[in-house]
Amino acid sequence: MVETATDERLIDVLQSIATERNISFEMLLEGLEAALLTAYKRHYGSEANAIVIVDRQTGEYKVFHRRSVVENVEDPKLEVSLREAGAPYQVGDFYDEEVKPKDFGRIAAQTAKQVIVQRIREAERDTVFNKYTRKLNDLVTGTVQRYEQRNMYVLLENRDEAILPVGEQVPGEIFRIGDFIRAYVLDVRKSPKGPQVVLSRTAEGLVQRLLELEVPELANGIVEIMALAREPGVRSKVAVRSHRAEVDPIGACLGPKSSRIANVSDNLRGEKIDIIPWAPDYPTFIMNSLAPAKVISVELFDDDGVALVTVPDYQLSLAIGRDGQNVRLAARLTGWRLDITSETETAASRERYVAEREARAEGEQVGAPETVESPAAEEPVEADAELIRKLEEFRRERLGG
Repeated sequence: MVETATDERLIDVLQSIATERNISFEMLLEGLEAALLTAYKRHYGSEANAIVIVDRQTGEYKVFHRRSVVENVEDPKLEVSLREAGAPYQVGDFYDEEVKPKDFGRIAAQTAKQVIVQRIREAERDTVFNKYTRKLNDLVTGTVQRYEQRNMYVLLENRDEAILPVGEQVPGEIFRIGDFIRAYVLDVRKSPKGPQVVLSRTAEGLVQRLLELEVPELANGIVEIMALAREPGVRSKVAVRSHRAEVDPIGACLGPKSSRIANVSDNLRGEKIDIIPWAPDYPTFIMNSLAPAKVISVELFDDDGVALVTVPDYQLSLAIGRDGQNVRLAARLTGWRLDITSETETAASRERYVAEREARAEGEQVGAPETVESPAAEEPVEADAELIRKLEEFRRERLGG
């Protein structure tokens, strides 16, 4: 048995670890008891029905041989007679007899060290997992630690490692080892090597969280982001509205001299951010989403989910944008397929849509199954009645009916 001073020191060590590492003191003791029991069985026979109890005050541990109290003993290793147990035991009680295995103190000390290290590691993994689970879909900051197979590893809070997969990195963004980086927590997974925090620089949520960080009106709910579409590293469109008439949502997001939106753009390495006013009716919302282009009219074809957008001839290329970027982002923002047409081509485009819809409608009618009545249900015409009469007369003549 370990000396009492050593036992008390063990309790002090466990309490200190529990406080510093934010680990349950009781969990450490329970883990120690389980480990001591395993060590005892491994060295002194697994067939023994033993228990190990660690005193919560002194740290002293004892090993007991546990047997059930019975009337008639069949297995002496597992049972003890009521007569041998004596008062106050009754049939069905446990009879615990302390045993003092030789040299178990040394084994116990080694086991205690191993279990403490293991429990600390497990508790720290759980702590990290729970911490970043609470930060899911939020921002974290760290420094670039290394690259492996183009995946970036980031050190968060100078202790926790996270991964920024190549698929979540923005093309063209370059970070060097030691660079400061701000990213979006996309996922937190458990793995044999511990919790894995997955980051993203391409998620639309990154733009939203950066805006909320810079714009107090977004953080406190006065201004709300209604829709967001992004092409990472190039451009984002954000639709906002205000819950107070006196607060301009666009001005709030831009900030004094556009300082707020400039800070967001800097965090995104120069990505352009378009802030547009959200509108409850789709035509107005679609017009706003195509800014900076001016829109003359919007006609919705609900069945097809298509909006026919008319812009001035000189604004057509601006509405579409470079490589179709402006109209593509506007379509994703509004949820409509946008057909951008110039003012001179509007009539032709509308006629085309109307013709296509009419053709589809006719195709549905042509393709519908025709209803054909059974001949038996038809009334016989006069010629058929005369034929039936003659056949009946012929039958009577030939068969004598």
